[in-house]
Amino acid sequence: MLSLGAAGLASAAPFGKTTNRSKQKAAAEAERAGLQQKLSALKKDISKTESAKDDAADTLAESEQAISDANRALRDLQQEQGETNVRLKELSAEHDRLAATVDQQKHQLSTLLREQYVAGNEDRIKLLLSGDNPNRINRELQMLAYVSQAQARLLESLRSNLKAVEVNQEEAQNAKDELEEIAQEQLQQKARLEQEKGRRAALLATLSKKLVSQRKEAGSLEKDEQRMAGLVDKLNKLIAEQAAAAAAEKKRQEQIAAAKAAKAKADAEARALARARAEAERRRLAANQNKSGAIKPAQPPAPNPADAIDNDEPPAKVAAVKPAPVEDTPPPARAADIALAPAAPAGAFAALKGQLRAPVSGKIAARFGAKRGDGPSWKGVFIRTSEGADVHAVAGGRVVFADRLRGFGNLIIVDHGGQYMSIYGNNQSLLKRAGDIVKAGDAIASAGNSGGNEESGLYFELRHQGAAFDPAGWVKF
Repeated sequence: MLSLGAAGLASAAPFGKTTNRSKQKAAAEAERAGLQQKLSALKKDISKTESAKDDAADTLAESEQAISDANRALRDLQQEQGETNVRLKELSAEHDRLAATVDQQKHQLSTLLREQYVAGNEDRIKLLLSGDNPNRINRELQMLAYVSQAQARLLESLRSNLKAVEVNQEEAQNAKDELEEIAQEQLQQKARLEQEKGRRAALLATLSKKLVSQRKEAGSLEKDEQRMAGLVDKLNKLIAEQAAAAAAEKKRQEQIAAAKAAKAKADAEARALARARAEAERRRLAANQNKSGAIKPAQPPAPNPADAIDNDEPPAKVAAVKPAPVEDTPPPARAADIALAPAAPAGAFAALKGQLRAPVSGKIAARFGAKRGDGPSWKGVFIRTSEGADVHAVAGGRVVFADRLRGFGNLIIVDHGGQYMSIYGNNQSLLKRAGDIVKAGDAIASAGNSGGNEESGLYFELRHQGAAFDPAGWVKF
């Protein structure tokens, strides 16, 4: 795949260096692998009955996905570049502060040594053998001790600050290497973007008539809606499964914590009982000695019931307190398996009815329920806007789908909890990935005409329990 090859090339650090950024990106991609595998299988299951050559817009799929990936990569690189520049400025300010502190400490140490040399550097042995007043000798020895301690503290502080300067320089160099790496990736992604835009324009010129005719076919529109409904239903099922997995993992962790607490309590009670028995035995022996007036050999202390390792006998039955057995629970859920669990509590989205902001600035060209020629009615709204305009999440949630879907181009779906979803189609670029948490107003895509759409804009839907509903009463268009 072109996208994979370019991504691999772009991730290479300049001059063969491996920066912290490269390591972090590799780790993040590895974490996403499990989730992407699940979503790819889901998408494949939806389209398994369709021929790949049925839709002329599919010819544009690879080019449109490459454009989306390149734009997202450029957006991410721009953000990384800004954050790295901020960190570099902070490191520079810290370096200046450390350098000033080191210079000051060097000056203090130099002054201290010079004053000590001028004073004759009288050592302790000379003072002790001088035969002078003992009080004066004691005062001088104390003063020498204070000076030595001050020198030691100053030297230790100087060493620490010199080490901090060294670490600071290493971090600053790593930040500069990361900036070079980002600049190199930006050049590669820009070149790739221009190449793919040219490729898509050439394909559109040859497919324009076929695209227009297929978009107007009632059967094609019905298939598009069935495809969307199938995707949403499967996503809802996957979200429910992974939410259940997350709940099971939480319960398992709580059971483990409860078992540990019970064991700790039992151990503490056993130790307390052993101490009480030992004290009772000690008192009994003391009482016997007082009665007889003779000292009897001490009896060995009662064995600690909490520790049977050092005794041939098993622990006393009274100490054999066992925590309640922990029921069998499923194995720990992996991070990739719970990546689609709802990010917002149920009911949070419903409380926002009538307060949601429009996902993009533009003019509504088609409304919910309006007829689409001879085909089915619109299940959402189409907002006409300029290509590349930022598309914003209408509310907080988690991205559960970010990929191409036939009939809707580059599509992104956000789950808001409570089985509410917002859907954004025909995008030029998808700026978020499946599993990402978003806040209301976050840029999640850029508008376009992917999927063979005739004009640039955004197709927007709201769904609850899989069914589309009119967003007009919810969103301030």
